[in-house]
Amino acid sequence: MKYEYISKIVDKLKRRYRTDDIWQLCEAMKVIINPVPMGKGSTAVKGFFIRSARMKVITINSDLPEIVQRCILAHELGHAVLHGSSGFSTFHDTALYDESSETEKEANLFAAELLMDDEKVLGEINNDGTFFTAAAMLNVPMELLDFKFRMMKWKGYKLVEPPVTSRNDFLKDVPIPENHDEDYA
Repeated sequence: MKYEYISKIVDKLKRRYRTDDIWQLCEAMKVIINPVPMGKGSTAVKGFFIRSARMKVITINSDLPEIVQRCILAHELGHAVLHGSSGFSTFHDTALYDESSETEKEANLFAAELLMDDEKVLGEINNDGTFFTAAAMLNVPMELLDFKFRMMKWKGYKLVEPPVTSRNDFLKDVPIPENHDEDYA
């Protein structure tokens, strides 16, 4: 799947449903969100998407801070929209999930495009000039901002190289703040 397709599909969804709020978007698209406590440890499942009997269901780990749930939800919605016919994806170490997976990359690009507006990213970068501060101010992991940079560079924005190069499977290892009020700073 190409950057152009992902960019167009995200833009189309935002226009069609008149929102960029991930929770409202899922509701409008009739994607069921199933919050389930699954723990906070490094082996805890963060979320997964299942399609069954034409129903799309995203199960999300309700033990995670809302900021992390938002990123996981956007990633899983990416799977629902881009790979809905395959039916299953999870943030757990399985044979279906590896860092070289193209479907994981596509879901990350989708999440980055959905959660971060180009102008807000530019505003944060121009405001402070540091990649890490911009990620914190945008309430996203730095790895997801790296995926947004990839989308913006494809669109023609002139950006410096980010100080990180994210793996496609970064969300399985995203740090979970002990205090749910903390951000990624």
